[in-house]
Amino acid sequence: MGTAELRLMMIEQRGCIYCAAWDTEIGSIYEKTAEGRAAPLMRQELRAPLPDGVTLAAPPVYTPSFILLHNGAEVARLEGYPGPDFFWPMLEDMLQSAAVPKNQP
Repeated sequence: MGTAELRLMMIEQRGCIYCAAWDTEIGSIYEKTAEGRAAPLMRQELRAPLPDGVTLAAPPVYTPSFILLHNGAEVARLEGYPGPDFFWPMLEDMLQSAAVPKNQP
């Protein structure tokens, strides 16, 4: 991960109907949104080892879980998929709460 990088890690697993709903309703447009540009998506299988450099506050339990990472460290988490009407405002809150002063990496 690069300096001062935000990423949105989506924890998923095969057969998760809510993961499939997110893919259908959000997944195809996410990278084209301001949120997607601010925190590019990275997918992670629920039981797979975490990528090097990623530190979570607690192991994920539910799928999907959306974990906002700043420089590889968890700063916010959304467990479950509440549908598009609630996902976007909740993600915006996560991004705002993770705001880092511009003079910090």
